[in-house]
Amino acid sequence: MENQVVEQPTSYDFPTEVITLPSKGKLYTPDNPLSSGTVEMRYMTAKHEDILTNESYIKSGVVIDKLLEALVVSRVKLDDLLIGDKNALLVAARILGYGKDYTFKFQPVLSEEVEEVTVDLAELGDKELDESLLVDGKNKFEFSTPISKKLIEFKLLTQSDDKKIDAEVKSIKKLYKKESPEASVRLKHTIVSVDGDSDPKVIRNFVDNHLLAREARELRQYINKVSPDVDLTFDYEGDGYTEDGVSIPLGISFFWPDA
Repeated sequence: MENQVVEQPTSYDFPTEVITLPSKGKLYTPDNPLSSGTVEMRYMTAKHEDILTNESYIKSGVVIDKLLEALVVSRVKLDDLLIGDKNALLVAARILGYGKDYTFKFQPVLSEEVEEVTVDLAELGDKELDESLLVDGKNKFEFSTPISKKLIEFKLLTQSDDKKIDAEVKSIKKLYKKESPEASVRLKHTIVSVDGDSDPKVIRNFVDNHLLAREARELRQYINKVSPDVDLTFDYEGDGYTEDGVSIPLGISFFWPDA
């Protein structure tokens, strides 16, 4: 996310910054304000910390959404945000609120000791969008299954899609306590057609009964590959060795360093 936070003068009486989205706005319809590829955000204040400690928000799992609602100045619908673009706003909010240095505990693979690591969030890069992969210039991509030779069209998910997936998963778990359906439910919401057939029943039947586990894994890997996002990994340099692509933990200390 290097050079992502750019100074921008405004008429507001509080400091704001303009954040460049990893998608550059290319996956939104032209009438959507997010198609500009930027979002203006406030700096986090002491008042915004009240949101982070609101027990009701924490219990209901909406604390991060509530924080973004309070910080985003641009007239956009947060539910329209692609997941990767939302991640960029979260990192930007953290930088604007508590600075670019993020310190956390980490245990290297080749060590029995837990170490304290500091990552410069301002140096995180973006996973850029390859526009040549878009179907009809829209939020639609193609993937051919290697074994069954099915042509799958899929979209990248938004915050709104994530909410629908969470609701469906919770409903299934209420009925079937031992089920862990999130992976398959997510694919059902991601895939938009199979061999040109966009009937939701056909898609759900395909995921449940015809999509091989190996193919599902390769599809998920491809979706991750083409998704514009913030690269939330770092390279750890240990005593005589390195670990590449270590995931940065986004726990409560990410937004609440004193937790």
